[in-house]
Amino acid sequence: MDEFYMRQALEIAKYAYGRTSPNPLVGAVVVKDDRIVGQGWHRQAGTEHAEVHALRQAGALCKGATIYVTLEPCSHYGKTPPCADAIISAGITKVVIGMLDPNPLVAGRGVKKMQEAGIAVVVGVLTAEAQRLNEVFLKWIIDKKPFIVLKTAMTLDGKISTVTGHSRWITNSTSRQRVHQLRDIYDGILVGVGTVLADDPELTTRLAGVGKNPVRIIVDSLARTPLTAKVVNDKAARTIIAVTAQANEQKVAALKAAGVEVLVIPADENNQVDLVQLTAKLGLKNICSILVEGGATINFSFINNKLVDKVYSFIAPKIIGGKEALTPVAGTGLSNLDNALLLENISTEILAGDILITGYVKQEEL
Repeated sequence: MDEFYMRQALEIAKYAYGRTSPNPLVGAVVVKDDRIVGQGWHRQAGTEHAEVHALRQAGALCKGATIYVTLEPCSHYGKTPPCADAIISAGITKVVIGMLDPNPLVAGRGVKKMQEAGIAVVVGVLTAEAQRLNEVFLKWIIDKKPFIVLKTAMTLDGKISTVTGHSRWITNSTSRQRVHQLRDIYDGILVGVGTVLADDPELTTRLAGVGKNPVRIIVDSLARTPLTAKVVNDKAARTIIAVTAQANEQKVAALKAAGVEVLVIPADENNQVDLVQLTAKLGLKNICSILVEGGATINFSFINNKLVDKVYSFIAPKIIGGKEALTPVAGTGLSNLDNALLLENISTEILAGDILITGYVKQEEL
């Protein structure tokens, strides 16, 4: 039954997708006499943790009960008191944990504290599922780098527009709605300045009444983003523009005066913003995940720098042809198939006729 109750904890943790960063997603379920008597999930960074919600709901029934938690209970004082202490005080006699917390402030200390209090602790129930739930948190807490998600949309023959540049719309409304759902759960959305100049996008989340806008990140080596661009003047979300030292100082000053956060990032060998250094700096700013939405040159740069962790590829059942029609990934390209980006753990979904392929970048063997 341990897996049954852990699955319930994993499911309720998902209620807070996109709301807990930089904290992890956590779900907790209290069970007494084979009955769920309390459950809770971490709702937002800085607020009470999942265990506290579940214990409060269970009340006096906590005494002698078992609590199932997707992630090791914390043992330190942060913005909230330690959950391990709350579990001990509540009279819980057994704790079942999905995975240990790699956060150096926890990292087994929660388990040790509860065991020293005489509580039976089981670790490792549905660990793979618990790790997948917190794929963003695990990358960030261990490496202090954001989890990078590449999103593309194309026709069946691999085009993102016609030869004349007409691209509205390649995919259907169901696919576009899914994209807004993705924007809602990731911390940042990133595009190159070419996309801003061509499309003047808002880069916001348009979900009726519930959407959260991601931080808008523009890679713009020479500060070419117009002051009239929506990402500059609509004030709908925080905007970061990454430039190099070669950017015009007056343009940079004007962007800052307009309320944009400008990051000066060292240039790479092509005199473009060094994406490795940019993503590292964004991670230090607690931007734990980034949805990369293009354009094609930026997409290739992320792939070429081995920065991509996950891919969402939307494919429309349309064929438009055109030797000069744009594709989702451009740049100089790879010279050898052995260097191709390989995906694993593939899943597919039909979205009202469109196809969504989701996969994780296969890690190189050491």
